[in-house]
Amino acid sequence: RVFGRNAAAVSEALRGAVAHLPVDINPRQPRRNSFEVSLVKEDGSIVELWSGIGKGPPRKLKFPQPEAVVEALKSSLA
Repeated sequence: RVFGRNAAAVSEALRGAVAHLPVDINPRQPRRNSFEVSLVKEDGSIVELWSGIGKGPPRKLKFPQPEAVVEALKSSLA
């Protein structure tokens, strides 16, 4: 439930920041107890925007602030 809530918050922030941005939550089976956000560019390259792997404890460090992911997205698109 915590992962789902955080995923919804991040995807909402990303959609609000970039119009018509397709956001997929877990298009493949995710790693257990991990939270990652990646950008798949039109050329097929993957840019990791945020990873909680290796962060924590406490558990809350495994999840990003939505604003931080939006900033990483804007940097990657620029």
